Amino acid sequence: MSKAELAAAKRTAILLSVAQAILGSAAPIAISMGALAGQYLLGPDKSLATAPVTGFNVGVALGAIPAAWLLRKIGGKLGFMSGAIISALGAGLATAALFQGSFWFFVFSLAVLGLGGAFVQQIRFAAADNSPSAFKAQAISWVLGGGIISAVLGPQAVIYTREMFAPVMFAGSYAAIVGFSVLGLLVLAPIKFAKVRSAAEQKIDRDDARPFREIIAQPKFIIALICAVGSYSLMSFVMTGAPLAMVGCGLSVDDATLGIQWHIVAMFGPSFFTGNLIARFGKEKIIAVGLLILVSCALVAIAGIQLWNFWLSLILLGLGWNFGFIGATALFTETYRLSEKGKVQGFHDFVLFGTVALSSLFAGKILDQYGWNTVNIIIFPVVLICLGALAVQVFRRPRAI
Repeated sequence: MSKAELAAAKRTAILLSVAQAILGSAAPIAISMGALAGQYLLGPDKSLATAPVTGFNVGVALGAIPAAWLLRKIGGKLGFMSGAIISALGAGLATAALFQGSFWFFVFSLAVLGLGGAFVQQIRFAAADNSPSAFKAQAISWVLGGGIISAVLGPQAVIYTREMFAPVMFAGSYAAIVGFSVLGLLVLAPIKFAKVRSAAEQKIDRDDARPFREIIAQPKFIIALICAVGSYSLMSFVMTGAPLAMVGCGLSVDDATLGIQWHIVAMFGPSFFTGNLIARFGKEKIIAVGLLILVSCALVAIAGIQLWNFWLSLILLGLGWNFGFIGATALFTETYRLSEKGKVQGFHDFVLFGTVALSSLFAGKILDQYGWNTVNIIIFPVVLICLGALAVQVFRRPRAI
């Protein structure tokens, strides 16, 4: 890797990190306020309160493959700008739904917002694809590190805007996402992405690409996907239920919002050095550490329902996700060739966010029927499955003689 290549990769990663920070602010707003807004719109039955968050995650899942395809066809700049425009549309619809008091219109609007979020999720792959192999893990972690700004920007926007259009609660928070989307467009404009490949080059790519079934049948692909799905789904499952649990235990909406803020800071803050840790200790070890931190999150949450229990468990939840998900993403990037990236990345995120959507839906139902402790107990068997898959990866790797 030449110094010029490394410098160019770093510049691109920094700009993509800023884009991630701004456009990624939609997710903490949608997730922290989605369930509370859903509860606000619903009648006596609150078991569907997390359905708006599920709608957002369904949108991300359904948008994963089209987003990957569009980015490949029209290039990163126009592709990511299209995603920002879709996010603005979804946020505008969500604002209108709250003014109308329509629960299912609100769910649909968050699904549209999630479609825009599918493009945001592809930013980490764009950073990796525009980097030399030795810098890929760091590029991913730098981009996800931009989320630490989202962690502050999103929840603070909620605190200052949720009563902007009172007595229509939460509408101002979703209107703020429109502004973030416009700002994101301005940040994306100067970024230099790789040129769209010509028809002849794309034909060569197709000829070079392996059959799809062969790619997804690789043990490393399956293990990376299991660990990514496990760490992300657990994070979504617990995070979605946490604001409802906190308010249900007598804490304020601001307490719940700040809890999500600290959680997202913990999700993305370590990203500035996670790549270096992966380079030093290896992907499998960092994934394992992340999974064990998720276990500690459950233990703290089960220990009590004081404010510190909620906030500390959410911080540990974010930290565990960071190590587990970034490590799994870095492992996943070793399973496909450049000519295969579009279909493989799209499939990966479709499975990932489809599972995340289900986890967010079940969070509300399980919390409503069985309580906060049960939500956290579910962490243990899922982590055990992921650690088992990781052990297979470690023991199947050839050892040096």
